[in-house]
Amino acid sequence: MKLKGYTNLKGILICSVILMAGMAFVAQRAYATNGYFANGYGVNDQALGGAGVALPQDSLDAAVNPASMAFLGKRYDFGLAFFNPNRQYTVSGTPTGSPPAAFPLAPGTVKSNSTLFVLPSFGANWIIDSKSSFGLSIFGNGGMNTDYPTNTFGGSEPTGVDLMQLFIAPTYARKLAPQHAIGITPIFAIQRFDAKGLQAFGQLGFSSDPNNLSNNGYAYSYGYGARIGYLGEIVPNVLNLGLSYQTRTYMSKFNEYKGLFAEQGDFDIPSNWTAGLAVKATPELAFVFDVQRINYSEIKSINNPMLPNLQTAQLGNDGGAGFGWKDMWVYKVGVQWKSSKEWTWRAGYSTGTEPIPSSEVLFNILAPGVITQHVTAGFTKAMADNQDLNFALTRALPHTVTGPNPLDPTENIQLKMDQWQLAASYSWKF
Repeated sequence: MKLKGYTNLKGILICSVILMAGMAFVAQRAYATNGYFANGYGVNDQALGGAGVALPQDSLDAAVNPASMAFLGKRYDFGLAFFNPNRQYTVSGTPTGSPPAAFPLAPGTVKSNSTLFVLPSFGANWIIDSKSSFGLSIFGNGGMNTDYPTNTFGGSEPTGVDLMQLFIAPTYARKLAPQHAIGITPIFAIQRFDAKGLQAFGQLGFSSDPNNLSNNGYAYSYGYGARIGYLGEIVPNVLNLGLSYQTRTYMSKFNEYKGLFAEQGDFDIPSNWTAGLAVKATPELAFVFDVQRINYSEIKSINNPMLPNLQTAQLGNDGGAGFGWKDMWVYKVGVQWKSSKEWTWRAGYSTGTEPIPSSEVLFNILAPGVITQHVTAGFTKAMADNQDLNFALTRALPHTVTGPNPLDPTENIQLKMDQWQLAASYSWKF
């Protein structure tokens, strides 16, 4: 069976491999704001507050709903985002002791460096026959980064972490009926992680493997998972329903940091699901509504609390302390208006539950993923009958989480983050 309009499958594969290699170097840090997951992947979905599981837009939709690809036709989408995260922590209060009886932090406010990043993405979709298609999407699933200029936890070097997750996602989608489709996306994932400035936890006996706790450079992890989805028109020309589920992504362990992460360096990617509606009020006006659940509690290195775990097990053990993140619910709404043949306008809003409890502020200085609200806007300008230029602006509103230092409760720690992102993509449709 040949792809219509393209018989050189070898050429597709070669181009894909080259692009993957390039993105692996360029997308060194992939960021996100629902915990450490992206709020949206394709540029048009980003402009809709991250919603779109029920509204096909572009070939990055496989990241949200693989079934969307059955309705997109042959196309290529190239995206680039400029991301500006602003992270800081503030310590207040008077320390009552010193290690090992207590673990005080120096008072004051410290802002993270590294505040501008470039994030590429790519998607393509090819028609197999009248009912099915094959697609390929490459994107940053999520990540987190801090780069503090101070020795937050003691030691001789500045403190921070750098996590990048890159997904390579081929998709097969098939129509069950003219307006109903299912899709499946095998996921091939690559993670990269680095941690600095955590030696003090090993010196105080908190780590099961102090030599593989901190300052070991970048470690790489590889794994697999899958996403399945359904998209159907429930009321003709009025109402679409989209459903999507992503399995847990099983990753190889970070051996260089098996004295940090629970289960000897395990850092799998949690499962998640999304359900949503697209309401077409008129042929030109559509409203989208999504709800998403991210199951952070599946992953011990993410979900285990600091206390009492730090007192009952060492870092790196199965019961070792983690970041204490809770499962997250995210609610997204968006509106899309096609004002003319050339112009389409979008706006959106999303809000989510806070994944970081106030009891977990100490370790989450490293990963202050406290954002809960996004306000978005964007547009598409048709450049020709088969080419579009798309833009999206995302503002993650400032948010804080404050709690006591669990290892010196007379101190309070406040985590704060806000973000800007400007994204653009170019689409070719055939």
